[in-house]
Parts: sequence; structure tokens; C-alpha cells
Amino acid sequence: MAAAAAAAASRPCPPPLLFFSLNRAKLTFPRPSTSFTCKPSPPPLLLPVFCGPRDSNRGPLLRGRTLTTEAILAVQLLKRWTARSAADDGDSRTKTLVDDAVVKKTLSRLAKPDLIAALNELQRQDQWLLALKVFEVVRGEFWYKPDYSLYAEMVKTLARNGRTGEIESIVSVLVGEQLVEDLRGLTKLIRALIGARMGKCAFAVYGAMRSAAFVPDDHLFGVLVKGLRRLGEADSAALVAKDYETIENEQFEKANRK
Repeated sequence: MAAAAAAAASRPCPPPLLFFSLNRAKLTFPRPSTSFTCKPSPPPLLLPVFCGPRDSNRGPLLRGRTLTTEAILAVQLLKRWTARSAADDGDSRTKTLVDDAVVKKTLSRLAKPDLIAALNELQRQDQWLLALKVFEVVRGEFWYKPDYSLYAEMVKTLARNGRTGEIESIVSVLVGEQLVEDLRGLTKLIRALIGARMGKCAFAVYGAMRSAAFVPDDHLFGVLVKGLRRLGEADSAALVAKDYETIENEQFEKANRK
């Protein structure tokens, strides 16, 4: 008896989670020891959103600002191939020799945003020859439309590296084509040419604009005239100023006729 009592006393007691009463045949649950209260959730945070005016003065979207993996690999491959060519020949001057076939093969798989991003990155790194090759590939794509902002950035890159001959080459190609009426892009191009001290090229672009039969605005006239005078191109500046006066008189006479 004593051993049985000791064994029963040593058994663990079940936790008092629920109690079963044989007399009333129902379950009774213990009351929670703590009380819970529902707190109201804080109100949502409201932030103001400001929208700019939707008018015609809105500038174009900036393209090629983000480098994707494909664009980064293309830039690295082009730079690696150029460095390998220079190391094989043992002459630093051969570093500027880039095969067009290698460039086209490397860039053929890139989409339009990646191709523009690769061009911008090479220009940022002052890889002027590679950037010029990529620029030629961009101009040869089926989706390309004349974008004079790209010309302006290319002129800035070549000017930083003292490549005046290449600037004259791309300007001669541009002048030989049929210009489109993009006053914003042409103003950037003329400003870049003035900054590169290429006054004759800027005047050549202006001549192509006049041959295309569209009229520059006041801002473009002011940039060109002031820039030519600053570069010592007084004769060219006088011709541009005379054209501006003639155009102003014609527009004034048309307004009076109405």
C-alpha cells in the first residue's frame, strides 16, 4: 500500500487547463489571468503629391541614365579588347585602334536604352574613340531619328580630348544630311561647338538650318551671335545678326497685315 501511494504521488499532475465534471456533464474552462483591450490603429500617414504643369515647355525624358548589366558588360568588353590590342602590339598609340566589326558584334545584342547608356558611360569616361564608334552604331540603327543632343554630347567629349578633326568630321556629316526642326537639340549643339571654340562649325550648322527652311528662335540667335563674337568671328556674327533683323521685320509686316 505504501509503495502504491508513493508511486501515485510521484506521477506528474496534468495541467489544469480544463475541468470535466461528471455530475453536470459539461466542460468548464479557466478564466484568463489577464484582460486584453483592443487599441485603435493609428490613422494612415497622408503625404502631399505635387504635380508640375503639363505644358509644351516640358523637356524630353532623359534616356540612358541607368546602366544595366548588358550595358556594363558591353562597355567592359570594348575597353578590354582595346587594352588587349595595345598590349599585343606593344605600342600605346595602337590603343586608339578599334575594329568596327568588334564594336558591332559587341553592341548588336543591346536594346536601344542599353545602347544609349553605353554611349553615355563611354563619354563620361572620356573614351572618345570608343564613344565615337558607338555613336556611329547608334546612327545606323533602324530606330534612330536625328537627335542633336547626342551630337552635342559627342562634341563635348571630343573637345575635352582635343579632337578637333573628329568634330569637323561629324559636323560635315550632319550638314550634309537633311536637318529636322529640333530647336532645343540644335541650340545644345551650337552651344557645345561654341564651347569647343569651333565657330566655323557652328556657323556651318546655322547655314544648314537656313537651307532647311526653318527659322531659329530668339534664344538660338542670341547664343550664336554672342558666341561668334566671343570667338572673334565678327563677320559671321554680323551675317547672323542681319538675318535676325530681316526675319524680325518680315514677321512684323505679317502681323500688321493681319
